[in-house]
Amino acid sequence: MRRRALGVLAALALLGGVTYALVPEDAGTGPAKTVTVTGLIGSEKRSFFENAEVKAELAKQGLEVRADSTGSWTMSEQARSSSGLDFAFPASTAPAHEIQRHWGLQDSPLVPFYSPLVVVAHAPVAQILRESKLAARDDSTGVWTFRMDEYVRALKAGLKWQDLTGAGGHGELSGPIFVTTTDPESSSSGALYIALLSYVLNNNLVVSDDAGVEAVRPVLYQATALQGGQKSSSDEPFRDFLAGVGNPLIFGYESQVAAMAVQGQPTGDMVVMYPDTTAYSDHTIIARTENGRKLAGLLQNDEALRALEVRFGFRPQAAGGAFADRVRDVKQPVFAQDLNAARVKQATVPSLDNLTKLTKAAKGSPK
Repeated sequence: MRRRALGVLAALALLGGVTYALVPEDAGTGPAKTVTVTGLIGSEKRSFFENAEVKAELAKQGLEVRADSTGSWTMSEQARSSSGLDFAFPASTAPAHEIQRHWGLQDSPLVPFYSPLVVVAHAPVAQILRESKLAARDDSTGVWTFRMDEYVRALKAGLKWQDLTGAGGHGELSGPIFVTTTDPESSSSGALYIALLSYVLNNNLVVSDDAGVEAVRPVLYQATALQGGQKSSSDEPFRDFLAGVGNPLIFGYESQVAAMAVQGQPTGDMVVMYPDTTAYSDHTIIARTENGRKLAGLLQNDEALRALEVRFGFRPQAAGGAFADRVRDVKQPVFAQDLNAARVKQATVPSLDNLTKLTKAAKGSPK
């Protein structure tokens, strides 16, 4: 399991006015006071915070979380315009750092858990991609990978589904090959797709200047324009996929599929393909108040909450093997227990300024 640099909690100095005291009712003998912690979360974490067991565990620690869900890339504007928030919890570090700047915070935010971005398909489609060298399967582990260099070549060549070996008997596979994503200007998964694609297009180097943005602009725009209208949150294209409508390839969080499998929900013939170079979604919590900092610490360090995070498909930072232990016996779909062993490389995400330029290029904004 990869080693990650963890954020460090700053001293618990209260930023702003005192709201609630996080102390027992009666000098350690009575029940803890329950305080309300308000914040913003990415939509991919909504079911986690709405879960009764998660609520109960937080209540044991004296917290009740009330959070509005929104796209991670629109969260910074909401965080700036909303007063009284204790925390914000986007799905990646770039919007987290922007929120930090708005709130005037200097401490390093915590990343309680993360999730790699994956390509999801049905088994027949994955097999067609494998026969055409766009995907591969490790026969010893069953783990699938999505070959990003080959996908970029397919995009540049305008390759169509019916050009692939074995696609002739699948009338539902028509038109050009592309991966469906969320809107990169509003959603973290869509923005991370643009970051990943730009990295591969730039010879596996992070795009760091305007010249780099212009060099990758044509393919980024093509990959986005092929999709037509894009959703603003990751759960929408995933629901479409589950319903059997829309594009046969979607880009989303591993956690979306893992949560279903771990909780015993039917996944049918779903296949999780790990891009051989991918981006990790580092779920980063920015704590504005003492209550927010307590929540952040619990999400990272509370053993019961970490177990629940795994149940919802996330990989806890502070318990590296917890996810692998939970999915080891899941037969369908197969998950990579160790991303390093699966030879999944992590793309470097550009700076916020350059990533913003890349997402605008992908959407066809003027230079």
